Amino acid sequence: MNILFDAHCDTLQKICDTHKALCKNDLHLDLVRLKNRKRDSVQVFAAFVDKENDKLQPKERCVQLITRYFAECEQNADLITHCNSVDEIYSALAKRKVAGLLSIEGGEALEGNIQNLELFYKMGVRIITLCWNYRNEIADGVLEPDGAGLSSFGKTVVEEMNRLGLLIDVSHLSEKSFWDVMEHSKMPVAATHSNARQLRNHPRNLNDAQIKAIIEKDGCIGINIYPEFVLGKTCKVCDIIRHIEYIMALGGENNIGIGSDLDGIETCPQNLNGAEDLEKLFDSLLQLGYSDETVSKLAGGNFLRLIGDVIG
Repeated sequence: MNILFDAHCDTLQKICDTHKALCKNDLHLDLVRLKNRKRDSVQVFAAFVDKENDKLQPKERCVQLITRYFAECEQNADLITHCNSVDEIYSALAKRKVAGLLSIEGGEALEGNIQNLELFYKMGVRIITLCWNYRNEIADGVLEPDGAGLSSFGKTVVEEMNRLGLLIDVSHLSEKSFWDVMEHSKMPVAATHSNARQLRNHPRNLNDAQIKAIIEKDGCIGINIYPEFVLGKTCKVCDIIRHIEYIMALGGENNIGIGSDLDGIETCPQNLNGAEDLEKLFDSLLQLGYSDETVSKLAGGNFLRLIGDVIG
């Protein structure tokens, strides 16, 4: 298996706001670069909802981004296929296409109405990041001073996501919200774009107890390449690998992937300028002596297993 599964990018927001194309652009990520990688590409595209800065209401903004995503898939059908299941992912890859998955970053898109969850599911969403740093109707985020947990509505959302087969993303949650999710979810969860707090003390990163809880639940952690979450103002590939090795040392060899956060980050690591360079991370692991089997799991196998477990 030679697959690179990237669990998070914010390119949909960028192409919508800058009127650029998904096929080819000067952003961090485009379809041509994904298609030209030596590893087959599975890319999760996040519909990011920013209720403080978006001109549209959260649900309307989310629908706008999703609509743009499907328009781009239709216009570039020779390059990308939208996928709703792991079987559809493998089918797309067999045709030498990018396998696209759709997520929502910011549960405020539900606007406190559980019926909107099924609406978005029917639209093709398969992953939801419950909040983005701050409080919404579901939970508190990592930068919310109160640090409260899931609301009663949030607990209903978790239950309904389990029923529908939607992957719960715990990135951006306050610690209390995180533990509430772990208590109430019957299915594995993901932190699609978070790192190890022990190596970089940032509220967006996970502490050891959180990492171990995700591992014990057979979930996945997508390593974020944003230098601020890795080391500081700048970082190198070796610094990202330290986060991978740290989580592996906690028992997470079967639970690590990548969630690059491309087009949602202000700067990139040295020599990792965009989607075309992500393979360098896994090539470096091979050069360090990690087996093909281990690197295949880290590059894509672990997240594909999780998608199969939760989404089907």
